Amino acid sequence: MSLSYVLVVNGPVYGRQSSLTAFRFAKAVIEKGHTLTRVFFYQDGVSNASSLTVPANDEFDLVAAWQSLSKESGVELETCVAAALRRGQVSEEEAKQHALTSSNMADGFSQAGLGALSEALLTADRVIQF
Repeated sequence: MSLSYVLVVNGPVYGRQSSLTAFRFAKAVIEKGHTLTRVFFYQDGVSNASSLTVPANDEFDLVAAWQSLSKESGVELETCVAAALRRGQVSEEEAKQHALTSSNMADGFSQAGLGALSEALLTADRVIQF
């Protein structure tokens, strides 16, 4: 039986294990034949969408890994717009709206409100928070 999953990632891209664990779980869900519809990055998890992270050569590039996962499987990668703006994570659209000179959201990520998360929670069979 195939299930529909939504992941909520609260942990930062580096410094704690939760985001990497979420990524590994996401890969496993897809490999087992389930559907991963969305990964919603909330609180410090919004840092997973930063185009300005530069891991050391011998470290796993988690931002690039999320991007690849999205391209390969079609999973939506969304950051909470309010949490992102408070933490300096800005999309091109938000940069224009707030008259900022630049944005730093990595390709493949978008910003959404908690309403988008609520809708996803109502339609998913399973919701896992990291």
